[in-house]
Amino acid sequence: MLELRNVSAAYGNIQVLHNIDIEINSGEIITLIGANGAGKSTTLMAISGIVPVRSGKILFEGKSIHTLSPDKLVAQGICQVPEGRHIFPALTVQENLDMGAFLRNDSEGIKEDLDYVFSLFPILAERRSQDGGTLSGGEQQMLAMSRALMARPKLLLLDEPSMGLAPLIIKQIFEIVKKINKDHNTTIFLVEQNANQALHIADRGYVIENGVITISDNAENLLHNQDIQKAYLGI
Repeated sequence: MLELRNVSAAYGNIQVLHNIDIEINSGEIITLIGANGAGKSTTLMAISGIVPVRSGKILFEGKSIHTLSPDKLVAQGICQVPEGRHIFPALTVQENLDMGAFLRNDSEGIKEDLDYVFSLFPILAERRSQDGGTLSGGEQQMLAMSRALMARPKLLLLDEPSMGLAPLIIKQIFEIVKKINKDHNTTIFLVEQNANQALHIADRGYVIENGVITISDNAENLLHNQDIQKAYLGI
């Protein structure tokens, strides 16, 4: 579904990604793990068209997309849940969800998806008239994920969904990620510092260090890789 070929990206004169290669097949959960500043979020933002690709190609369903604007990528079926959530704090829960469906005009499908996200996160149904900025951190993460799902993505990009959340909420979020993948065969690319949780739900994983992909393997092998255990799993 998605392929990064020899992709390099930079912020001005500071190069962050160095010729990285990543492949994601339809229906997979793929995780990208690495230390702070390794280039994880930049990888997602390059896919989303927020950070320009300096060299290389990004292909989605066989078509080159690295020159498209972010709104065009959403229309293609790629949605990102950014680090820090970035909901619209002055809008209600319902209005945030409506914004997720902004590019759609299939009212019946939108209603189905609204019912679906409320089934995933019943607390949002209870809070649908409440301003997003008054929600707890965990509820805001649920809202950010739900807003992306309202676009009915083929590929969902998740950037640090567990950041700053309590352990019980983290467990719930990762269970929901698995359910989203299973229910609609939504392909998921997960960037996460909580490598242990990420690898337990992923099919395959990549490790990025200083903007370079250093290891790629199935998730089970990565969980038992002694270097990974030492560097990222605290074992």
